Amino acid sequence: MLQRGSSSAATTFRVMAIRKREFWLTVDNLRLPAQVYLPQQAKAASPALCLCHGIPSGQQPSPGDRGYPGLAERFSAAGFVTMIFNFRGTGEAEGNLDIRGWIRDLKAAIDHLVSMEEVDKSHLGLLGSSAGAAVSVYVAASDHRVSCIATFACPADFSFLADKQRVRATIDHFRSIGVIKDDDFPASIDEWLDGFDITAPIRWIKRISPRPILLIHGERDDLVPLAHAHSLFHKAGEPKELLIIPGAGHRLRLEEKAVTTTIDWMRTKLFQTIR
Repeated sequence: MLQRGSSSAATTFRVMAIRKREFWLTVDNLRLPAQVYLPQQAKAASPALCLCHGIPSGQQPSPGDRGYPGLAERFSAAGFVTMIFNFRGTGEAEGNLDIRGWIRDLKAAIDHLVSMEEVDKSHLGLLGSSAGAAVSVYVAASDHRVSCIATFACPADFSFLADKQRVRATIDHFRSIGVIKDDDFPASIDEWLDGFDITAPIRWIKRISPRPILLIHGERDDLVPLAHAHSLFHKAGEPKELLIIPGAGHRLRLEEKAVTTTIDWMRTKLFQTIR
């Protein structure tokens, strides 16, 4: 089911070969691994896209799941300079899971993208998943370098994840999966929780307008209830679109319909004014 406040036309594209650069972002003296995928045949500065992952589940990947590198290759093959990176506390990134820190991490990633000569600085999109989607909404609300934003399974708030009644269990879980590494973190539990409250997308999504936003949610998401998508869509300004994928769960990057819809939508929004 697709609800929209503004229509978008289908597009076609030619598959391009890609090149990859690996490097490290440094944010708050923390090293975060990053990669940029470049369309091989691009002859001029290209629209750019930054992919923002969510909080790791701690589970082993599904067979055949190529993760965010595979997703980045899909978008780069569609003509985008595509960046992926690890937020602090995840993967090989230093530090601990801290949502305020994730905001600074994403701002640094955008800084890097717009500094690249291969990037058309006036055509930059964000695609965030789950908590990465929440951070993307927060950053896009105030950073007008972001031209458009798409989200997978974006929470309206973090009440389901972080509250004072079960915060100890939440922190213990994050320690068990390795995204909180330091014994003395967080120094203040109240401040750590406040970060999630402040970042809640329902507070910020309206400020993205008049830049376009696409919300995609799985009908059977068992982590972020479908009601969150409807709340965000209602709150967002125009132009906005909502796609609910029947039978889909939380990990929408594994849903072909979510990926192909986003590629087409991003090309429509980021290529239409430069073709």
